[in-house]
Amino acid sequence: DDMLSVNSVSEQPPTDVTPKWWASKSLEHKPIEGAYAWTVVASGFVMLMFAMGCVASYGSYQTYYHLHQFPHEPTSTLSWIGTFQFAILNMFGIPAGILCERFDSRLVTFVGGLIMGASLIIASFCNNSVWKLMITQGFMFGMGAALMYIPAVSMPAQWFTKHRALAVGIVISGSGIGGLWLTSATTHMITQLGTAWALRITGIIIFAVNSVASLFMRNRLVVKSREKIVDFTILRDLRFLLIFCGSVCGTLAYFTPLFMLPSFAIQVSGKSDDFGTNLLTIFNAASTVGRIATGQVAASLGNINTLSLCGLIASLSVLVLWLPFQSGGTLVACAIVYGLFCGGFVGLVPVVMAELWGIQRIATIIGLLYISNFIGTMIGAPSSSALLDNVGGGTNYKPSIIFSGVFMMIAFLFFAVLRVSVNRSLIAKV
Repeated sequence: DDMLSVNSVSEQPPTDVTPKWWASKSLEHKPIEGAYAWTVVASGFVMLMFAMGCVASYGSYQTYYHLHQFPHEPTSTLSWIGTFQFAILNMFGIPAGILCERFDSRLVTFVGGLIMGASLIIASFCNNSVWKLMITQGFMFGMGAALMYIPAVSMPAQWFTKHRALAVGIVISGSGIGGLWLTSATTHMITQLGTAWALRITGIIIFAVNSVASLFMRNRLVVKSREKIVDFTILRDLRFLLIFCGSVCGTLAYFTPLFMLPSFAIQVSGKSDDFGTNLLTIFNAASTVGRIATGQVAASLGNINTLSLCGLIASLSVLVLWLPFQSGGTLVACAIVYGLFCGGFVGLVPVVMAELWGIQRIATIIGLLYISNFIGTMIGAPSSSALLDNVGGGTNYKPSIIFSGVFMMIAFLFFAVLRVSVNRSLIAKV
């Protein structure tokens, strides 16, 4: 009887443990820092080129909306469109992180590109109303961008160890490259074709290109289903709270130069529309260089040291180069220095997170951290615009400039405290 029972058990068909087609699959057999790892980097670079490039180039739309399409709308109202793009991207960071851990990242990023493209195409048919643009070009676009951004910045950390900062820096530099050419392309499309066709063409390109790029965005590690979906115990970690608060303050400051340098150049410095657009191009070019170069600097100085340094110099560039001056030369200098070091500020945060808490849960941890960016964005750009409208009378930018420079300095102070909390030796590589 015992023999029969054993045979009957052994003859039972094996349980099918093959993952579903939509489930996240492990690629641990692929080598660290191998050829496929760099394919993931290239895929993430392309995704951020459009996801963040469109956010970076919104200044072209806002300038046109403010001067031509909606001249009677307050700047603070128009800024909500760009604010929603970045804020919603960050608010959906946790859901996006969970989705790319539980589902195949290729599917998640494909859906993200589909939503982004559709949002701009829909916006092109309702661009006679600011509130409709807030919903489509702002809110809906941000939802789709989150599904591309979080996998793109978190997956490379799973594929690299020695060159992790460089890999993440290259991916995030895609946003600078995107802003670099999208700003110019968007301005020309708006001038030649109008905002409706500019939105349609951009939406179609995003869907087509991302459909190909998403094929290569793969997880290397799979989170076990028995683990917590989101580990909120990290909120009790002082290091996380310092990064969180620093990110809130940094994001409060981040978009003021990006959105206001072009209109400042036109209104205050008396420069042409093309000069204002070129400032955005210069900023995005410098930001691209900064996101890659700071990865190399961090390899020598340490990730947290370099992150702190970026916050300090970004703050000084606003307070020293922009606040006291109105000349075109100092505006260009501010765009270069601010772009270089804000690029590093953005690029190093995911690397620091991976260094402090490992790569297994990196997507959801970064998603949780990016709630700080949501808070900072929802408060920062509208507050800066309100200062311009209500305190500066629409032409005095100094209150907004001070607002940006001071909060970036506070961000530096939080990162400096983080650095000391990790290692009290002032000469240590941290």
